[in-house]
Amino acid sequence: MIRILHKTDINFIKLRHIFFAISGVIVLTGILSLSIKGLNMGLDFTGGTLIQVKFDKPVEIAALRAAMDAGKVDASIQSFATENSYAIKVKGTQENVNEKANQIIAALKTMQGASFTEEKRDYVGPVVGRDLAKKALFAMILSMFGIIVYVAFRFSNPVWGTAGVIGLLHDVFVALTAMSLTNREVDLVIVAAFLTIAGYSINDTIVIFDRMRENIKLFPKMPLGELINLSVNECLSRTIITTFTVFVTVLVLYLFGGSSINNFAFCMLIGTVTGVYSTIALCTPMVYQWERKGRK
Repeated sequence: MIRILHKTDINFIKLRHIFFAISGVIVLTGILSLSIKGLNMGLDFTGGTLIQVKFDKPVEIAALRAAMDAGKVDASIQSFATENSYAIKVKGTQENVNEKANQIIAALKTMQGASFTEEKRDYVGPVVGRDLAKKALFAMILSMFGIIVYVAFRFSNPVWGTAGVIGLLHDVFVALTAMSLTNREVDLVIVAAFLTIAGYSINDTIVIFDRMRENIKLFPKMPLGELINLSVNECLSRTIITTFTVFVTVLVLYLFGGSSINNFAFCMLIGTVTGVYSTIALCTPMVYQWERKGRK
């Protein structure tokens, strides 16, 4: 394996209280932000107006977005390129469908040389979004329970599995906090990002835990704190390389992927960083703290 660091000897366990304090501040910030600002829920969860229009000739979706921005219409645009048709959705209630629809039509009329026909005007309810959100929440809870069982069985210790799930929840909550602070829209794509972050986070944790298990067999008399530091330092090069690769890939998507996946890429950028942080600064120190108290 390629190594960019050789024989590091960082005492992560000694820094655990600093890490716990940093995470505490972040979590408190998230609680305050979610309490005061809340989340900017997308149309999948709130419902809104849908207008479907058909142009007499091909139109770039970028031109449509520019027209919506110029008309101060915060819209989600879906294209049907083969038919020159577009579905434009705007958040709103069922009572103001015509008002929102007229705003969309007025914005479209500002486009030079673009003739269109309104094919559909309707209200899209949030029922489907709520149903899928419940399923996503159920899937996450079930996966977390499975993680605890798997890690407890693999490492013969439920504490390790619980620490991994706490780190996973920490990473998802930090991403949720970032979405709240930046007022970015949360839709079903972001729910998928949260699930992806959870999978990425626990994967990195399992790698460190597996090295800890190997070192327990190799050095049975080594104090737990030293063993954890040794394991993390041995995996540090691998962790940095993996994280950097993922981070650069997601950064490219964030910078050049377009507005349709910008929020997803932003969420993944946060999750990539916190996934590594939680493994090194939270999960392994929590194992040390719990095991230490258990022995006492």
